[in-house]
Amino acid sequence: MTPTSTTTPTETERHIQVAETWSARNYKPLPVVLDRGEGCWVQDVDGRRYLDMLAAYSALNQGHRHPAILEAARAQLDRLTLTSRAFHNDQMGPFLEELCQATGFQKALPMNTGAEAVETALKMVRKWGYEVKGVPENEGEIIVCENNFAGRTTTIISFSSEEEYRKGFGPFTPGFRIVPYGDALALEQAITDRTIGFLVEPIQGEGGVVVPPEGYLACTREICRDRGVAYMADEIQTGLGRTGRLFCTDWEDVRPDVLVVGKALGGGVYPVSAALADAEFMDVFRPGDHGSTFGGNPLGAAVGRASLRVVLDEDLPARSAELGAWFMDEIRALESPHVDHVRGKGLMIGVVIREESGPARPFCEALLDRGLLAKETKRQVIRLAPPLTITREELTQALEMLAPVLQGEGVRTA
Repeated sequence: MTPTSTTTPTETERHIQVAETWSARNYKPLPVVLDRGEGCWVQDVDGRRYLDMLAAYSALNQGHRHPAILEAARAQLDRLTLTSRAFHNDQMGPFLEELCQATGFQKALPMNTGAEAVETALKMVRKWGYEVKGVPENEGEIIVCENNFAGRTTTIISFSSEEEYRKGFGPFTPGFRIVPYGDALALEQAITDRTIGFLVEPIQGEGGVVVPPEGYLACTREICRDRGVAYMADEIQTGLGRTGRLFCTDWEDVRPDVLVVGKALGGGVYPVSAALADAEFMDVFRPGDHGSTFGGNPLGAAVGRASLRVVLDEDLPARSAELGAWFMDEIRALESPHVDHVRGKGLMIGVVIREESGPARPFCEALLDRGLLAKETKRQVIRLAPPLTITREELTQALEMLAPVLQGEGVRTA
């Protein structure tokens, strides 16, 4: 929905027109143009404030412009921003040390975007499969879950079950097998002597905030351990406190072989991601095997250190667990005739709209009109994932905006 006007365009309309003129139409954003942010609040170019209940898909767990992260970025900007990996810098080592100590892994390989970190994990596990496990070269398979989302690179869309992500972009990378999400038996039955890895999201975010059955993560971890299959947890969206634990796998005391992190690792300031593993996996990489000009750059490393410290020092996982449980109960108590159910963990919440009430997009547009930013996913789901720094008072304000919309007020249907 793009604003239209027969009079002088507003700043919002003008900016949207420029963007749609010069940008590829690869997104369908809500019609709001933001230019300011602080904590859980943002402001548009026409001066209207909104409560951000999306947090850039969990990239802003620490909130907009967290002072400690900005301070670290400013200090590093005055010193050194980029060296490439042709040389060492004084920030990458300390950053990886702190990241490994916080997660319990021996080594980390820094990248920039989440998709890059997933690609890193895939390459690592494939090479481990050939050099350590002994699978014949180029015959290894990685099992993934239906409804997955890990990015949109060519290899990643090759194992997507979403036709929209694949149409027109083949031929696809081979070596992947898809099983139903939440079905541990399906995983066990899919494993062969060529299986080298299993990639799983502890909660499927882009897939609609889908929570697997209790015990699924622990059960699949045990299956992979027993069958000699590398267990890869994609915690790009679920990690760093989002679900009420530092990592979502912590809910079932699962330690993956490979942990993939991103989004909130950059604190909403700079793209930072990483793949973490012990030496058995990470040491398959040798000079020239894999790399990134910007991966581990000093600015990103300084921002990553500060971002991680904010999550730990402010105990954001505990805040997420407490506030998320309360907030989901409050949404359910609204007893909306349009809501089928509410699901999630911590402050990663999906409000599922009934099919007969139409798609979730008009509900998100009505929330925008009231000053709350949320986004639909998988057509029927309103995704709510605010900064973990949000207060109960601010969540109460969110409920005051949600209540009438979930009763259908202001929801424009086609």
